[in-house]
Amino acid sequence: MITRNDIFNYVNERYHIIPDYPWKNHRNFAVLRHNSNNKWFALIMDISADKIGLNKDSMIDVLNIKVQKEMIGGLRKKNGFYKAYHMDKSNWVTVNLSEIDTIDEIEVWLTDSYDLTS
Repeated sequence: MITRNDIFNYVNERYHIIPDYPWKNHRNFAVLRHNSNNKWFALIMDISADKIGLNKDSMIDVLNIKVQKEMIGGLRKKNGFYKAYHMDKSNWVTVNLSEIDTIDEIEVWLTDSYDLTS
C-alpha cells in the first residue's frame, strides 16, 4: 500500500511541487498543480470507499489523475483503478491508494497526468 506522502515525495523530487490545500471544509484534499500555470494534474482526497463503488463505507485515500482517453478503459480493469470520483470520467481516473503496492505502479500515470495538463 502506498500513502499520500509517497506521492507527495515523488512529485516533490521530480517536479519540485508541494501539495496545495485550497478548501477549508476539506482539509485533507490536496491538489498537485504545475508551478508554471497552476493547472491541476492530481488530486488526493480521503473519501468513503462506497463513492468509488466498493462495498464498504470506510474512509480511503484516493488519487485522481488525468489520462489519455484511449487508456481509460484498460486502466479501469487494473486493480485499484476506478471511474473518476468527482471529475470528468472521460479524462480522469481514481486510484485507491490502499490497493497499490508501490509508487512505481503509478509513477508513469502521474507523469502522464503532468504532461497532459501542461
